[in-house]
Amino acid sequence: MNLWNAILIGFKEIWAHKFRSLLTMLGIILGVSSLVAMSALVKGMEVGAQEALIAIGGLQKVRIESQDVPIQQWQLKDQAVGVTINDVYALGASAPLVTKISPEMRLFGATASKKGKSFRPWNCTGVWPVALEMYEHVIHYGRMFNEIDDEMARNVCVIGTGVRDELFGSPEDIGEEINPVGETISINGQPFTVIGMFEHYESEQERKERELAKLQPKQAATGPKRSRGWSGREGSGVFRMKNNTLLMPLNTVWMKFRAAGAGASKSSSTVANTLNVPDPRLSVLEVKIADVDHINIALQQIRNVLMATHKGIEDFSFRTQEERAESIGTFIHNARMSGGIIAGISLLVGGIGIMNIMLASISERVREIGIRKAVGAATEDVFVQILVESIVIAVLGGLVGLIASYGLVRLIVSFSPTDNAPIITITAMAIAFFFSACVGIVAGLFPAFKAARLDPIQALRYE
Repeated sequence: MNLWNAILIGFKEIWAHKFRSLLTMLGIILGVSSLVAMSALVKGMEVGAQEALIAIGGLQKVRIESQDVPIQQWQLKDQAVGVTINDVYALGASAPLVTKISPEMRLFGATASKKGKSFRPWNCTGVWPVALEMYEHVIHYGRMFNEIDDEMARNVCVIGTGVRDELFGSPEDIGEEINPVGETISINGQPFTVIGMFEHYESEQERKERELAKLQPKQAATGPKRSRGWSGREGSGVFRMKNNTLLMPLNTVWMKFRAAGAGASKSSSTVANTLNVPDPRLSVLEVKIADVDHINIALQQIRNVLMATHKGIEDFSFRTQEERAESIGTFIHNARMSGGIIAGISLLVGGIGIMNIMLASISERVREIGIRKAVGAATEDVFVQILVESIVIAVLGGLVGLIASYGLVRLIVSFSPTDNAPIITITAMAIAFFFSACVGIVAGLFPAFKAARLDPIQALRYE
């Protein structure tokens, strides 16, 4: 029997029983569309998580923190100095795999104020200008402070849009863009000039909500302003942290907030090499390595240098982004597995439906099959015809499911918004369509065997 004729017969059977065929294909349609939609949602979350990871420096970034002296070195704990500015210069000279070094002095609980408004930035830190690249910041207004600002300990700062909104008002509330560059704010009682502002960072969903809010009429507030707290979602938390950042020159923080008495007028490089003034202690030290594939070698280099500068006292620890990346990978894997199982169950139900309808079709066409065998149709011809009809139903259901997946994605997002827009991939569509065709083949095997084994004489006598 010609394969093309078998396909045409399959289409004719579907058209002859349109409603029944549609119900039969419904399981395949739901299975394919759910598989593609789930894959799109997971892909969107994966892209969002990767963007958040990149936004905080990527896998190449390593944080060096002070830690308690190990128990075997307790007798040396009085000599432990933690992470200091001296380590920065030592790493720059002796750790070739370290490409960027960003020392940080954080002001925990620091308050920024302006005309009666006050706000505690999530990250109020003294840094070197290289922090702009280390944290993937982008200047929107003004400029980043430079080495001269740091050397002269100028009272200048660069703020995020979250700090701008709290101290100067948000553009959404005021109705126009606000450029805070040139304004003076107070940080813990000391005046600082804003010389730059970072661009606004937000997730895809937050961007959509902001654009939607512009189209809706404003409603007057009926109660006191309140914060809804930090989002528990990975991407939103990272972006909000970046928006609520206030950076100052490192030397400014050392002189104006940390140093006391002698040495307050010296630069950090001078202080680092002065015997009668303690080496400035850092909150953390951020470094970026050349290649993530060489992270273990780079960490060993850093450890060797720090052990030398700390005189053998291991009062420091490393924190990499590998754990965050692994947790992201585990979450994405589990989400894909869960979505695949749900879609697989739908496809299984669809396959059972196809098998059931093909068995019913054979029962209705017993005499037809008997006549075909009586006039010379081979057993394999009957087998191929029934199998092709099953595959045609599954393939049509798969094609309709691919089309329906676009609508299903929009429906899911409308009821349960996500941080990132779903991404429908060709790979997911191809896999879903392939499995739908496989389901058609498997579901049609038993009915095809049953039809092919019918005895023509008994089939002709069937009523």
